[in-house]
Amino acid sequence: MEKKAWWKESVVYQIYPRSFADSNGDGIGDLNGITEHLDYLRDLGVDVLWLSPVYQSPNDDNGYDISDYKAIMADFGTMEDFDRLLAEAHKRGLKIVMDLVVNHTSDEHPWFVESRRSADSPYRDYYIWREGKKGGPPNNWGSFFSGPAWEYDEASGMYYLHLFSKKQPDLNWDNPKVRNEVYDMMTWWCDKGIDGFRMDVISMISKDPALPDGPVDGLYGDTGPSCCNGPHVHEYLQEMNRRVLSLYDLMTVGETGGATVEDARRYAGEDAGELNMVFHFEHVGLGGGELGKWTDRRIPLRELRAVLNRWQTGLEGTAWNSLYWDNHDQPRAVSRFGDDSPLWRERSAKMLATCLHMMKGTPYIYQGEELGMTNAYFHSIGDYRDIESINAFHELTEQGLATEEEILHYLRAISRDNARTPMQWNSTPNAGFTTGTPWIAVNPNYLTINAADEEADPESVLHYYKKLIRLRKQYPIIVYGKFLPLLEEDDAIYAYERRLDAQRLTVACNFTRDPQPCALFGSIKGGQELISNCGSHKPGMLQPYEAVAMLHES
Repeated sequence: MEKKAWWKESVVYQIYPRSFADSNGDGIGDLNGITEHLDYLRDLGVDVLWLSPVYQSPNDDNGYDISDYKAIMADFGTMEDFDRLLAEAHKRGLKIVMDLVVNHTSDEHPWFVESRRSADSPYRDYYIWREGKKGGPPNNWGSFFSGPAWEYDEASGMYYLHLFSKKQPDLNWDNPKVRNEVYDMMTWWCDKGIDGFRMDVISMISKDPALPDGPVDGLYGDTGPSCCNGPHVHEYLQEMNRRVLSLYDLMTVGETGGATVEDARRYAGEDAGELNMVFHFEHVGLGGGELGKWTDRRIPLRELRAVLNRWQTGLEGTAWNSLYWDNHDQPRAVSRFGDDSPLWRERSAKMLATCLHMMKGTPYIYQGEELGMTNAYFHSIGDYRDIESINAFHELTEQGLATEEEILHYLRAISRDNARTPMQWNSTPNAGFTTGTPWIAVNPNYLTINAADEEADPESVLHYYKKLIRLRKQYPIIVYGKFLPLLEEDDAIYAYERRLDAQRLTVACNFTRDPQPCALFGSIKGGQELISNCGSHKPGMLQPYEAVAMLHES
């Protein structure tokens, strides 16, 4: 029997606070803005709210560069505002999961300020400092945000490692003092009453101590072989579990770049003593080209299905899946995997939702996904705020690897800022997000895509999401049923079956704008149609972007 747990039965809603709701008119979303919309989230039916970082930060990487883990960024409010949000969420039966960012800190964190002050500082070994080689960095590693992964420090004549921005120095997890500091901080938040952690790039906390050159990928060496799923990562997470996680009733999910199904069984196995589940990147990492992620290539269904099915079947009975199409680091799901044209946006958004929410695992909804929000399609680099996108634009154009128009075209398809435009609440100016000037432009289509209009329309994407969430709470087969793939050679239809005791749930989703023959439901006698995005399904054919889920007794 599958072990039952509240986090398996939950639906998670990710909030990017800067873009969710602004309560004071400064153009930046804040904690009080979230509190004001808790009833919307309760009515949607979700159980858990994952907050992207709200800690004190200079905001070089939109809060993922933390200077004080026990303080709130002034842009977002105060600790009293957070305490009120937590209390009001709990009153409504909503749990709060914090974003734990402990692979790195801000270079303005007191630990790093002290670390760089002197090679003899007691905090020097809190970070990864090395001598240069042959007049350059210690190795050939590149940062995920463009440029080298090492920054030279004039005062000491040494380099420090930063896998991301140079203002995000990597912590040295091999130092037990660092680990103790992190566990103490986590305990502080747990004692405050939070309900779990989403752990940012947690698979990167243990590096190969030899720091060898990586295989050259573009301008720099790839850090993956030495920094992802490193030699002590499981040892450290088991220690974290013993010291903190196992002492509370928490939901934990690790962001594990580079993890395979086999790795996931170690991170999130039922008896591994580490995490509840992980985020993998295989499906969102498909489609890369000569410039890495910077491409507009559509992902063929066969490639997408092969990855998702491998994770579904590979973790069956041994570990738990997390289910997501998009988040704050990915473009909008309907623009990438569906069809955001006016004709097909709503139906394809519902299709994607059906495909994901009927799978086995815990579903994650990224803010605005339940409305069918689309990519921003910005026209100028001046419209972008994301450090990754801006750095890539300058590096690729200056190196002559792409023209400005080419890279802008790729940014429109894949930039993280596509997910970071303000939440579209209504059709008033700035989509009801702020009375001021928003920190990033609002998508102009808020006049036709917004929560107020969708609340009033029973056929909207929003109401479809509400029904999917209700079904999950009503039918245990959706949570605990075994996953079995169907039609694995089909180029247009993603289909699978779920089985629990005498019940079978058959799901089929047409990923194209053309009708597709489908015989899956013709032989089902007396089946119950749980949901369809085309009214009632007509056996023998799936309409463009049609999705249907049919339940019957074996």
